[in-house]
Amino acid sequence: MKQIFVPTAESFIHEADAVVIGGGIVGVATAFWLSRAGLETVLVEMRQGLSTLTTPNSIESFRAQFTEPAMAELALPSIEIFENFAEVVEIPDIDISIRHKGYLFVTDDPAMIPDVEAAVKTHHRLGITDSEYLTGDEVSLRFPYISKNAVAATFRQKDGWLSTHEATQGFARGSRARFLVSTKALGITRDSQGVSGVETNRGTIATRVVVNAAGPFAGQVGNLLGLEIPVRPVRRQKAYITPRAEIPPNAPLSIDLARDSYWRPETGGALIGWVDPDEPVSAPSENIPTDRYFAAQNIENLLPLFPFWEGIAETLKASDVIVSAGQYVYTPDDHPLIGPVPEVPGFYLNCGYWAGVMLAPEAGKRIADLVTGKMQPTENSLRPTRFSEGIHLEGSSFLRGHSQ
Repeated sequence: MKQIFVPTAESFIHEADAVVIGGGIVGVATAFWLSRAGLETVLVEMRQGLSTLTTPNSIESFRAQFTEPAMAELALPSIEIFENFAEVVEIPDIDISIRHKGYLFVTDDPAMIPDVEAAVKTHHRLGITDSEYLTGDEVSLRFPYISKNAVAATFRQKDGWLSTHEATQGFARGSRARFLVSTKALGITRDSQGVSGVETNRGTIATRVVVNAAGPFAGQVGNLLGLEIPVRPVRRQKAYITPRAEIPPNAPLSIDLARDSYWRPETGGALIGWVDPDEPVSAPSENIPTDRYFAAQNIENLLPLFPFWEGIAETLKASDVIVSAGQYVYTPDDHPLIGPVPEVPGFYLNCGYWAGVMLAPEAGKRIADLVTGKMQPTENSLRPTRFSEGIHLEGSSFLRGHSQ
């Protein structure tokens, strides 16, 4: 039987132990762990394939350099899963193209030096002991293409990037779940016990567990139950620059902390990105428009610390730049929402990510642990009830983006 398919009247699945809504890497990893926990699991995805919306429009990278305990608790084991992916999903020949090229957070603003030093101390306290503090001179020595104006940086060599498509497909192939594509959740039924089913455009699936992993559409899924989920989608653009000899091929993902702009090598070229502080909250959409001036503004922001981009910019043609856009999702404290919603027994959230790719493996496992009782809701600091409990998790990691 196919695992990933467009269901017909004959092949539609009418009953499951758990239904996951959303086929990005977060949802697919969740379905993987639920199925591995012994639950008959079905995932429904409204689009024609898995990992076709927000996941591939990310920078496809991972890092352990978080200063929030709750985020580090997800990031470290997630990276370990990526590093041992073939063994975890039990597919010996799978290759997710993991590259440990590192993450470099660098600044030319002397006023930021205390923050950079403090970040590394916090990393170490949270178990990220291979995060390094670099002085400006050390940055110049190790990364000679960076401006001599750099004054401080944090660096972790074992951070890096991967193929999100291969990772998502690997979780799907390695799971015992079934994935119904071109299948949109239209309603969630409930009775005196809690959730009782998911209504789709192809039929109803009876179930007692529903996981909302719908990314920027998580709020709309919550509305199906009359719930207001505090998530805010924000457009995040990136641009691919075609191969250029000037681009250092072995560079880490490099972030200018003062300007929230970043780049990394990609197949001879580069991916570049920028967190625009004026980007507004937007409605969830499958078709996110791009800004024709995005790449030019992005490169202008990169020039102060990465001056080699000036020569590249002078020779770029429109055909050398491919801009794409997705949506990151923010919560009131910029931490994801993971766990059960007490008002509707059986309804779980796994959403609210600005760092979904890098946290997805362990977040999916946490949902499975909560569903099976291996973890109690009160042991989970990312529980959705934290706001009503008066808990607001503090965040200070670099490149969080913003919520408005």
